[in-house]
Amino acid sequence: MNFEKYLENKKNIIDKALDEYLPPEEKSPSIIHKAMRYSVFGGGKRIRPILTLVTAELFDKDIENVIKAACGVELIHTFSLIHDDLPCIDNDDFRRGRPSSHKVFGEAIALLVGDALLVYGFDLMIKNSEVKGIKKQSILKLLKETSFYIGTENMLGGQVEDISLKNDNIKKEDLNNLYIKKTAALICLSIRAGAILSGANQRQLKALTKYGENIGLAFQIIDDMLDIMQDQRDTEKPNYANK
Repeated sequence: MNFEKYLENKKNIIDKALDEYLPPEEKSPSIIHKAMRYSVFGGGKRIRPILTLVTAELFDKDIENVIKAACGVELIHTFSLIHDDLPCIDNDDFRRGRPSSHKVFGEAIALLVGDALLVYGFDLMIKNSEVKGIKKQSILKLLKETSFYIGTENMLGGQVEDISLKNDNIKKEDLNNLYIKKTAALICLSIRAGAILSGANQRQLKALTKYGENIGLAFQIIDDMLDIMQDQRDTEKPNYANK
């Protein structure tokens, strides 16, 4: 199996699991469940949950051991995208080639959808405790790490800095720190989730975290470069890659 087929296979596994875990559109209140599915199944390569599965395989564990946590990470990622697109933050009308959640369902519903996906993300991580062989201590550690990586010291803090910082004379170290918080944090969580549930030791976790940071930095740099070259949208968001 080549790399593209491998990724496609893992993506299909994630998509199937997400479809099973999310409430059906017709379940009341249907508007929010429809909006949740609109954003979750609005495209995307599922890189973060795939990294969770791949990390489990690295430790010779069955991906079923971590599938719920992997989907939890993806729901948290989607929550961050929905809120990021809101008029009060980035004011982006499109996400992955189609109208953003707030353009389809309104700002109030989009805000609540993001909240709901964050809650469902944590719920799935808790439900990973139902897997045979997963220690309760591992679940507690996973929940603690999830709170840390999406909190004000990492992802949310990076979003605050992104809103607040100006691109005039920004220092390289400040830019790297912003990228690590805003983008790399959730990638690190994705990898560490698979490692924690697979029994990784501290030395292994440290190495995998550095790997995740490097992926996140590369991803954000490429993303900013594409934004510059394509010039697809008019935004007040500072484009740090100009520096």
